[in-house]
Amino acid sequence: MTKPLICLSLTGKTLHEDVKIVEKYRKHIDLVELRVDFLDDEEQLCIRRFPAMVNVPCILTIRRQIDGGKYTNNEFSRITLFSKALSFASQNSAKNFAYVDFEDDFHILGLYEVALASGMKIIRSLHDFENPIVNIHQKCEQMKRSNYEIPKIAFMPKKLSDVTRLFEEAKNFTDFDHILCAMGPLGIPSRILSGKLNSYLTYTSPLEMDESMKHIGHIDPETLDNLYQFRNIDADTEICAVTGYPLKVTSSPYIHNTAYKEHNMNRVFIPMPSTSMEESMDLANQLGITGMAVTVPYKVDAMRNANEVCSECHSIGASNTLIKKDNKWYAQNTDYSGFKQALCEFLGVKKLHRRKVAIIGAGGAAHAIAYAIKLLGGKACIFNRTKSSAEELAKQFGFTSAPLTQESEPILRRYSDIIIQTTNVGMYSNEPSSKENNPIWFYKFTGSEHLYDIIYEPQETPVMKEARLAGCAKENISNGFSMLKYQGERQFFYFTGEEACLQPNKTAGIATD
Repeated sequence: MTKPLICLSLTGKTLHEDVKIVEKYRKHIDLVELRVDFLDDEEQLCIRRFPAMVNVPCILTIRRQIDGGKYTNNEFSRITLFSKALSFASQNSAKNFAYVDFEDDFHILGLYEVALASGMKIIRSLHDFENPIVNIHQKCEQMKRSNYEIPKIAFMPKKLSDVTRLFEEAKNFTDFDHILCAMGPLGIPSRILSGKLNSYLTYTSPLEMDESMKHIGHIDPETLDNLYQFRNIDADTEICAVTGYPLKVTSSPYIHNTAYKEHNMNRVFIPMPSTSMEESMDLANQLGITGMAVTVPYKVDAMRNANEVCSECHSIGASNTLIKKDNKWYAQNTDYSGFKQALCEFLGVKKLHRRKVAIIGAGGAAHAIAYAIKLLGGKACIFNRTKSSAEELAKQFGFTSAPLTQESEPILRRYSDIIIQTTNVGMYSNEPSSKENNPIWFYKFTGSEHLYDIIYEPQETPVMKEARLAGCAKENISNGFSMLKYQGERQFFYFTGEEACLQPNKTAGIATD
């Protein structure tokens, strides 16, 4: 398995700005890529001196718009810019560019000869932002015209199966240096696990990256190096993942990777956005993943795709945890136990003694929560926009149901001892309460309710803020961090066989797009 280099793409408007970024991330990187196409016009004239300014191996890249870059002048001007950057090579190689990136269809003999004479390696790149690229090995062989060239292929996958195919095609690709990556959120595994692609390097971007780069799917180098322990990933590293869609932000990698580091485990936990549960499992099988945390909207599908299902999952009708053993997937559910522990701690009770509970939503999480409420002896009503789903879940546990509409406000009030919000409405929203971000926007809190919102990003959701402003005591309002902690601890045990006290960081959310 290859040990890829960490390359930082620099997209500042000035060389000075790029130098400051290099200094910030220096200890986390092996080389940098100077994206000349992002520089101001006057700065582009000074790029020849950049390698000496940073004292880090540099890739010279002047990317055309057609290949995802920002260079808008004509091709003659670009050739001239390359010439100025490559000419007058210093006898001290550290003051020269170590690599130059030429597109697969860019063949200027003079530039090629100057680069080789200066001891540079040539990255021969091919990008496709519309379609996946297949037959990777064959394509790289066609692109590589000498031993001084490193073929690079980057494409935007349409679905996770495109990423699975990339790993499959690259697993025995070791006969020459190459760079491979799938772009965008679906391609995140190819960034973190680029060693499994036998890739020469993996690209990263600073947190301060240009807005136009955010769709590419780069991770910042500090997160890659520290959180994912990128330099320590090897053939023996056990891999776990969290899957869901769109999985824009997730705390699970922070929680589990931090615990792996504390326990000195050769493990990594990665985000794996997916367009279907089946495709998540296909990639998991391809990568040898041994455990998966499952989030919306695949908790029901996870159970259906498992080889064996625990009794709790059967009762709940959903699974948030899959464990791979002896080539079989076993479905577990840690949502219900994590929520049960969190709710009892929140209320300071061991049983609900028929207290009336409103469960907002009827998805996979609501199934686990309804199961926990039943075990605790609560009396619940399920509220959901799709009435039939609420009725089905209520019937499963002997509860009542009602549509999640303004007309159901009197019913919600009767079940308002404890309100449990289980939907993703309000996730990532810092706006005031509205119909768009508060699933019970029509409900007027009296100040006597207990509210538990399983969302943990943001820390105060719109419905929580509404409850606080209405007079609910601070200790009677909670987000889902405690549930996240307790269900995560159970997952950690299932994945590793060891107990751990996890400490979710309330500011940590790993962006995947």
